[in-house]
Amino acid sequence: MSYLDLIEQTRQTIGAKQEWSAINAEYAVRMQLQNRFKTGLEIAQYTADIMRRDMANYDADSSKYTQSLGCWHGFVAQQVMMSVKKHQQTTDRSYIYLSGWMVAALRSQFGPLPDQSMHEKTSVSDLIEEIYTFLKQADARELRHMFVELDEARANGGDADSIIQRIDNYETHVVPIIADIDAGFGNEEATYLLAKRMIEAGACAIQIENKSLTRNSADTKPGRSPCHTKTLSPKSTQCATRS
Repeated sequence: MSYLDLIEQTRQTIGAKQEWSAINAEYAVRMQLQNRFKTGLEIAQYTADIMRRDMANYDADSSKYTQSLGCWHGFVAQQVMMSVKKHQQTTDRSYIYLSGWMVAALRSQFGPLPDQSMHEKTSVSDLIEEIYTFLKQADARELRHMFVELDEARANGGDADSIIQRIDNYETHVVPIIADIDAGFGNEEATYLLAKRMIEAGACAIQIENKSLTRNSADTKPGRSPCHTKTLSPKSTQCATRS
């Protein structure tokens, strides 16, 4: 639905309630557009569509690959994607990448740790949620500039239609996140709890692999579950988060 259609729809909704008469329909629509993604599930639904499209395009033409840019903080991810969009005029095929050493070395509450599944399990999902908070903030900032520009164009007799067209075609900074992160070895319950937390943060794809290990396997050590489970690719399908 276009910007003007949303305003008209909101105006009708406001008109149905006398107590809402002081609400400005256009300002309400602007707030809605600046807060497009309300939950992690909405982000997951959006990024899943991007992933399916990009994978299909790559299968048809291997030159259409995606680029994953490493970030370890929400602010860094925000500035990276704002720069990508500024210079390329699009975020198409540009993802955010999280590596295990980034989380272990830079995001653990215990301080820098080696990349050996030693950091807290929730460090990964917390960072994903943080990154999306900052990316949504970038949307709010850029859209606000457009709204101010629109108000100025209307006041000065400028080209308001072209600005409205830019608002209607606005491309969000929210992009898929590829996570290749160790989150510790655990049992079935730990795997379930981590997967649940990932979904709440916005994971649109999770793959769990069970690998049977023999009693004599070098991987079977005290304190380590003989069942190796791997939670794969919050926001993508290429890299893994182990639980």
